[in-house]
Amino acid sequence: MALHKGTRGRHDREERPEFSINPLYGEANPVSGMTGKPPRRRLPDGPMAATTAYQFVHDELMLDGNARQNLATFVTTWMEPQAGKLMADCRDKNMIDKDEYPRTAELERRCVAMLAHLWHAPDPDTVVGCSTTGSSEACMLAGMAFKRRWAKRNPVSYPATARPNLIMGTNVQVCWEKFCNFWEVEARQVPMEGNRFHLDPQAAAELCDENTIGVVTILGSTFDGSYEPVAEVCRALDDLQERTGLDIPVHVDGASGAMVAPFLDQDLVWDFQLPRVASINTSGHKYGLVYPGVGWALWRTADALPEELVFRIDYLGGDMPTFALNFSRPGSQVAAQYYTFVRLGREGYRAVQQQARDVARSLAERIEGFGDFTLLSRGDQLPVFAFTTAEGVGTFDVYDVSRRLRESGWLVPAYAFPRNREDLSVLRVVCRNGFSEDLADLFLNDLGSLLPDLRSQPAPTGKTAQAFHH
Repeated sequence: MALHKGTRGRHDREERPEFSINPLYGEANPVSGMTGKPPRRRLPDGPMAATTAYQFVHDELMLDGNARQNLATFVTTWMEPQAGKLMADCRDKNMIDKDEYPRTAELERRCVAMLAHLWHAPDPDTVVGCSTTGSSEACMLAGMAFKRRWAKRNPVSYPATARPNLIMGTNVQVCWEKFCNFWEVEARQVPMEGNRFHLDPQAAAELCDENTIGVVTILGSTFDGSYEPVAEVCRALDDLQERTGLDIPVHVDGASGAMVAPFLDQDLVWDFQLPRVASINTSGHKYGLVYPGVGWALWRTADALPEELVFRIDYLGGDMPTFALNFSRPGSQVAAQYYTFVRLGREGYRAVQQQARDVARSLAERIEGFGDFTLLSRGDQLPVFAFTTAEGVGTFDVYDVSRRLRESGWLVPAYAFPRNREDLSVLRVVCRNGFSEDLADLFLNDLGSLLPDLRSQPAPTGKTAQAFHH
C-alpha cells in the first residue's frame, strides 16, 4: 500500500476554511450542529452524529472512480448480494482466533483442500496451505520457504559467504522485487527480447547456480495477460540437474491464471502435476471472484514448507499450524471464497471465466478493427489484452488515449515495458466478471468517439500517465 507522509495536500492547506456541514445532514433537527467543522488533519474535539459522519465521508468518496469502469485492476469489483451479506456477517471475526471461530477455520481448511484438488496435488487431503491477505503475502511466504530450504542445504556457506538468488522474468509483479529486497535475496531477472514478453526457459536455467533458491514462473503476466511456459521451464531445470546436479524448485505465481487455466485450459500442464513445482499461489480476490483481501498459498508436500517457519497454536485442544506474515484480519473474505466455491462449482467457474475470455477476445478484435492499434495479445489466455498504436500513427500515443478515456470514466493504464523493451508503450484492458458485452460495447463506443479528435492532433501531447505498478 502507499506510504503516506503527514504533509498537507493542495486541497488541505491551513488557510482554506474547514469543511462546513450542510444543515440538512442532521438526523432530526435541521438547524442543530450547523456550525460543526470536522478538521481534516487532526481529531475533532468531540463526536458528531453518525449520519453526519457518514455523509461527510460518503460525499468525499464519491469523487473516486467507478470501480466497474476500472479496466486496469485485476481485482473483483462485483459480487452477488448474498456474498456481500455473508461478508458483513463475518467481518467481526478475527481469522487468527481459530479456537474462537472454529467454523471459519474449517472453511479455510476446506478451501485449501479444494484448491489442492484443483491443482492436482499429490495428496490433496494432506496438502499444506493457508489463506493470506492476497497474492503479495502468498508470494512472500513462498519465497521465505525457498530461502529457508536453501539455507538448510548450505549451513556452512550461508550466511557467511553465499548470497542466495532468485530467478524470474522482468515481467514479475512488484511483490517479488519487494521479497528480494526485504529478505536480502539477489533478484536475477531474464529480460524481454523482441516479441517475447515473459520468461525464457533456457535463459532462466543459465542464470541458476548453487546459490539459486528457486525459479518464479507467472501464470498470467500482468503486462499482457500471457501464460509463462511453466512446463518448459521445468524441463530446462530437469536438464540442468542432469548436467550439474543442481535441484532448483519452481514456484508458480498464479495470482490470476491459477483460477482461469484449470477451467478453460484443462490440457495445459502447469501445476503440481509437474514434480518440480513446489508451491503455487493465487488471488482469491482476482479471478477467484471475491472482493479484495484474500489470497492462497499451497505447497505440494509438507517437506516443501520448512517446519521451523510454521507457528503452532492450540485449536480446540488440538494442534493448529499457522504460517502467515499478517496476524489479525477478518474472516469475511475466507467465508466469501468458500461461498463462491460452493455457489459456482467447476461448471460455474468455467462459465464465468469463459464469458470474461469471450468478452476480451471480441473487444480486442474490434479495437484492432479501428486500424489505429496493434494487438500484443488477444485475451485468449488470461481475459486480458495489451495493445499499442499502429505503425504510422503519429498524431497520438497510448498516453493520450488513456487520458481521454478517463474523461468518460474509463480507467485504462498506459505504461512502458521494462528492460530491453522500454521502447514499447501499451494500453492494457482487464476483463472481469461483471464487465459484460454491453459494457464492452459502451467502452468501444467511447473509444471510437474520441479517435477523430486524436487523429486530428498535430502530434502527441507529450503528457505521460502516472506511474503504473504491476
